[in-house]
Amino acid sequence: MAEATGPEDGVTHGAPALVIVPIISGRRAAQGSAPRRTPEARLEEAVGLAAAIALDIKHSSVVRLNDRRPATLFGTGKVEELGALVKAEEVELVVVDHMLTPIQQRNLERAWNAKVLDRTGLILEIFGERARTKEGRLQVELAHLTWQKSRLVRSWTHLERQRGSLGFIGGPGETQIEADRRIIQERITRLEKELEQVRRTRTLHRAQRRKIPHPIVALVGYTNAGKSTLFNRLTNAKVMAENLLFATLDPTLRKITLPHGLEVMMSDTVGFISDLPTHLVAAFRATLEEVLEADLILHVRDISHADTSAQAEDVEETLEQLGVNPKDGVRIVEVWNKIDRLEPDNRAGLVARTQESGEAIAVSALTGEGVEALLGRVEAILTAEREVMEVHLSADDGEGLAWLYRATEVLAREDSEAGMDLRVRVPEKALDAFRARFAGQIEGAR
Repeated sequence: MAEATGPEDGVTHGAPALVIVPIISGRRAAQGSAPRRTPEARLEEAVGLAAAIALDIKHSSVVRLNDRRPATLFGTGKVEELGALVKAEEVELVVVDHMLTPIQQRNLERAWNAKVLDRTGLILEIFGERARTKEGRLQVELAHLTWQKSRLVRSWTHLERQRGSLGFIGGPGETQIEADRRIIQERITRLEKELEQVRRTRTLHRAQRRKIPHPIVALVGYTNAGKSTLFNRLTNAKVMAENLLFATLDPTLRKITLPHGLEVMMSDTVGFISDLPTHLVAAFRATLEEVLEADLILHVRDISHADTSAQAEDVEETLEQLGVNPKDGVRIVEVWNKIDRLEPDNRAGLVARTQESGEAIAVSALTGEGVEALLGRVEAILTAEREVMEVHLSADDGEGLAWLYRATEVLAREDSEAGMDLRVRVPEKALDAFRARFAGQIEGAR
């Protein structure tokens, strides 16, 4: 296969690496950059991405540019300066936190005599390492091949047109690049068919769940916002949760019981990130369909992060790509996580503000602070349209009492010599059976 730049050759763990964050201030700054973030925050995130695949980072820095050079992104002097640093530190891999064209990537690799990964390539490396399930691996390979297909560049001397099978008698055949693209496209087509089967299987699973219709609550958020830690806190699960970008990749579903007995399915999803390639979102659409199907979406934010607002905007943009309205104040609830990292006065003020305004729920997934309030909000939203009834049972109606605990949410109960008075919230699916079972015993309704 023809030479193709990118992570297809794999990145060696512990490889000495250089991390560069270009900050472009000229007239073409908007394209391929993230102006909403501070340079320091972008550098911190780029280093975190590199650390996520265990690179040995020898040096990291912000490089300010007045404009982008078509051939190398950086100017000639900066390319030489960085090349000297690569040689001095014996660097094998240079991470450029920017989208590079195939030509730029190839030219930089030649100039520095080192492998070069741009932001997309680095994210693909991380996803490839994190994928554990068959579905996850399929999705990563599809995203990788889609990206690789656009990066086959004319760099070998054998890329002239190949002759036909009859030697020099035949006319010119396809170029090596064309052959490589065809091979990649064939593999992409097979992967898309396999993922379509995955999508159908997920649809069947969701149909099965609807027969016992537990509401679905999906967690979304910027990578490293603490989604998996919160998921573990809420579900007592043991999903991998580390201070690491993209610590989890494959989706996880767990059933939990809310304070008054309502059972819901909680879904943890892959973290979002700025400049996430469109084809990567497309590849993971089968997984992210859990978000589309969710009755309630919890947008988890690291409220202690300096760029929390910019991160929230990136999550909202990705939700829009998926067809979800990020401004739906009924279906989406913001969860301001990591309040344990705030100064005591700031934390107290933030908690008071959220309690008064209701704009978000302030929590610490690490310590558990605010989690009960979060569960209460989730329950209130999911049961807002359910009937609340008061019913009187005789003291010996154990069967009726068991039915209420099984089929409804018992909000309050008072026992006396006259019997039992209960206040229950009745799911719509059980409403007819409830009225038939307790006709004459229902004392009130909301």
